Amino acid sequence: MTDAQRIVIVGASLAGASAAETLRSEGYPGQVVLIGAESELPYERPPLSKGVLLGKDQPESAQLHDQQWYDDRSIELRLGTTVIALDTAAKTVTTDDGRTTGYDELLIATGSRVRRLDVPGGDLAGVHYLRTAGDSQALTAAYAAKPRVVVVGAGWIGLESAAAAKERGCEVTVIEPQPTALASVLGEQVGALFAELHRQHGVRLRFGTGVEGFEGSDRVTGVRTSAGEVVPADLVVVGVGVQPNTELAEAAGIEVATRENGAGIVTGPDLRTNVAGVYAAGDVARWQHPLLGRPVRVEHWSNAKQSGAVAAKAMLGQDVAHDALPFFFTDQYDVGMEYAGDVPRGTAYQVVLRGDPASGAYLAFWLDEARHVLAGMHVNTWGAIDGIQELIRSGRPVDPARLTDPTVGLADVQG
Repeated sequence: MTDAQRIVIVGASLAGASAAETLRSEGYPGQVVLIGAESELPYERPPLSKGVLLGKDQPESAQLHDQQWYDDRSIELRLGTTVIALDTAAKTVTTDDGRTTGYDELLIATGSRVRRLDVPGGDLAGVHYLRTAGDSQALTAAYAAKPRVVVVGAGWIGLESAAAAKERGCEVTVIEPQPTALASVLGEQVGALFAELHRQHGVRLRFGTGVEGFEGSDRVTGVRTSAGEVVPADLVVVGVGVQPNTELAEAAGIEVATRENGAGIVTGPDLRTNVAGVYAAGDVARWQHPLLGRPVRVEHWSNAKQSGAVAAKAMLGQDVAHDALPFFFTDQYDVGMEYAGDVPRGTAYQVVLRGDPASGAYLAFWLDEARHVLAGMHVNTWGAIDGIQELIRSGRPVDPARLTDPTVGLADVQG
């Protein structure tokens, strides 16, 4: 792209900021406008549920760059500003301050928002969600009083919130309707290993139990479960997933997948939407993955960073494709984990463990019926993730017996 005058990025997220940074590093000379609804400078989310929530890091540590960095690169930041409409025919965006801004190319990086529990008492003081920097600061301050904490949801955010609360001296109970922790993400076998980790640290776990409401007059005092029990609580953290912010795109006639089909703004491998000059990146994008051969939407840090850079290069006319494998990581207590790959919902798979989970260091692999590695993870086995990703990328079947044997290198397990 040589004739564009202005690129507008809707969403001052990690994806949006990464795109802006890439535009400048790739030599784009035109205007770059980065618009974000939050008032904070663009930041990374992982520290919010890790170091910041543990009280070890300041919220500012999550910032990507300071204001001077954006000024030095002539990136116009409009923070605390919400885009309320897109006109793809006129190539304009309208913001809540009444301003209309034209663009030559547009990137939608609006991210996602937490799913809220629609139950009685959901608006009581003391019921928290964790998504934004403000959410993290409020929860970090609340943990300092060492309250009785009930976490609703045993997904990644729920478990990281529970671990941080426990490490800060709180009494913690986790309530989850599924049979174990992370069942929909890792399956019951591996999810049970994370459940046991929390059990060993004194977290009370209530699986197979839903939440029917929150007790209290002005402030939450308990959580009423589907089993008819009221679990005492001074503070509740709800972590029941997120949903992509696709409303702007949908209203503008940009193709959006239904929730049944994975939700998100539909794009090709280059993150281009069905509307000329409009791209999507980060949590909100559901793109055709060139390696996996199917559409995927990923709600994790690495995808936001990588997809923002890919979208920027595509807007500049470069021949690029977003082929990075889905990747995420977690830190809970003394456990560090990295995961790569993707297991589509409904897929029949076999789990193969390499190493003894009781030792605190092991690998896990998810194989399809043809013995291809769909995904893999390591726990406290640093340096293994590159080998895991190579097995997935190779597309070659593996020998489960060799994969189980820690004396056989990962490069030699195919068979």
